[in-house]
Amino acid sequence: MLFAAMGLAGCAFAPPSRPPAPPSPDHYAVQPIPADSAKADSVAQHFSLGARAVPAWWRLYGNDTLNAWVDEGLRNNPSLAATKHTLEAAHQLLRAQIGASMLPSLDAGGQASRQRALGVPEFGPQTNLYDVYAGQLELNYNFDLFGATRHDIEQVTAKVDQQSYEFDAAQRALAANIVIAAVNAASLAEQVSASERLSVLAHEQSDLTERAYRLGAASHDDLLAAQQAAASVDTSLPPLRAQAMRASHALAVLMGRTPDQAPSNLTLAQLHLPTDVPVSVPSELLQQRPDVLAAEAAVHAASAQVGVATANLFPHISLSASLGSAAFKPSTLFTGAASIWSVGASLTQPIFHGGALMAQRRAAIDSYDAALAQYQQAVLNAFQNVADTLTALNQDALALQAAQDAATAAEQSFTDTGARYRLGAVSYPTAVLSEQHWQSARLTEIQAKAARMTDTAALFQAMGEPPATMLAR
Repeated sequence: MLFAAMGLAGCAFAPPSRPPAPPSPDHYAVQPIPADSAKADSVAQHFSLGARAVPAWWRLYGNDTLNAWVDEGLRNNPSLAATKHTLEAAHQLLRAQIGASMLPSLDAGGQASRQRALGVPEFGPQTNLYDVYAGQLELNYNFDLFGATRHDIEQVTAKVDQQSYEFDAAQRALAANIVIAAVNAASLAEQVSASERLSVLAHEQSDLTERAYRLGAASHDDLLAAQQAAASVDTSLPPLRAQAMRASHALAVLMGRTPDQAPSNLTLAQLHLPTDVPVSVPSELLQQRPDVLAAEAAVHAASAQVGVATANLFPHISLSASLGSAAFKPSTLFTGAASIWSVGASLTQPIFHGGALMAQRRAAIDSYDAALAQYQQAVLNAFQNVADTLTALNQDALALQAAQDAATAAEQSFTDTGARYRLGAVSYPTAVLSEQHWQSARLTEIQAKAARMTDTAALFQAMGEPPATMLAR
């Protein structure tokens, strides 16, 4: 082992603490995203490439209630509080390790005891009874000649940085989840309302068909089809109501409330879609995403661990000293004759440990390589996340545009049919069927509008810049 240590003396104790430069693509998706999305709901979103991310981005939805919900969640969410306290504990443990490893230790001790010892045979008393009093200061210091302690502190520091970035990511995720939960709750409540109206219309259509069947104006197949359509709408309602309740419960828990204290739902009309969406260039994105920064800190920690494992192959030197006083009587405890002291130094050079130290170093190197690979995957995931959300937003606008065109046409048809029914030009079942078509189109429109809002929140989160309220760690 000594020769192995000597052979490593000329090598770097730790590999680079920063990963290699990541790729910097020209654009995120397979095809460049247009500067502006399609116009839907009178809004065309503008993607500002190179703009900085927006702090407190949820305020762009223009709803004070939503802002209050996010603020409440950031204050009261138990999972976020647990992550914060874990981070604070890690900071304190780092301070403790720096104090214990990098600085000398000085301890004071005192002793008072009464002892009984056997005397010398056939000479003097058979036993001796006496008191011992002692007090001393002891100083210890480990010389970090080969950087084992320094690399160990560096590793712990990097892990604290990693937890700090993970805390930032948890805050951002919580804010986005509250916004998405609020939008989903609003959307589902409106879908339930539209579906309940569809159920009423379907049953009315079924009753009208049954009357026509009794009069011989409709076939039995027509009646069965109408009854089946009504039952189908009824079947969709219970799971839809359950989804709406679950969305409200999830929102309450994210805010730190119990499910029974879920707030009243917003409406989609109360939320304004952000029109200007900043899109950071790929090189800046990696400096804003906490998950990528956490992966980079993990590489730093793994590099420091290689340094520790390498330094453990070299000598360990420590110095100790003590100064005190000891006596058999308290009155003589601090006299010159009672003084005691010691000074010592120790050197330990590993020679043979059955290959354990070299195996530990190789394991640290493998862990470092794994951390590099995980960093590269985190970079790719970040690019994919942004590419997916940008692509989704552009397609959301197209889907909402088509859904609104269909809903507008269906509503106009329903209005025209109603007017013709009042003039006696069409039958009442035709008017009912026209409203059914309109309500079905409204369901699709509600879903498309909610998808555009939630994907916008996902893109703001994907940009990675922590809001101003999250910068203090």
